[in-house]
Amino acid sequence: MGQANDVSAWSKPVRVKKRGRAVLSPTSELAARAVFFARLHREVNVETWLRRIIEERIDLEEAAFGEFKRDLAAKNGM
Repeated sequence: MGQANDVSAWSKPVRVKKRGRAVLSPTSELAARAVFFARLHREVNVETWLRRIIEERIDLEEAAFGEFKRDLAAKNGM
């Protein structure tokens, strides 16, 4: 946190360009399973369901990673 106010500690900004939609190429079996569960959850389409599932999973991964970092810092007395 001490570096947050130190402008010299910051690196150059990263520019990200959006290049349209991401393309996933699941196997036909995985695609069929996704369609089944999208229908089961009454989603409008499989893409909407997959987007929601991916966002939920990323949120879980970020939370787990944050908890791991906090635990590691606590063990190291930081």
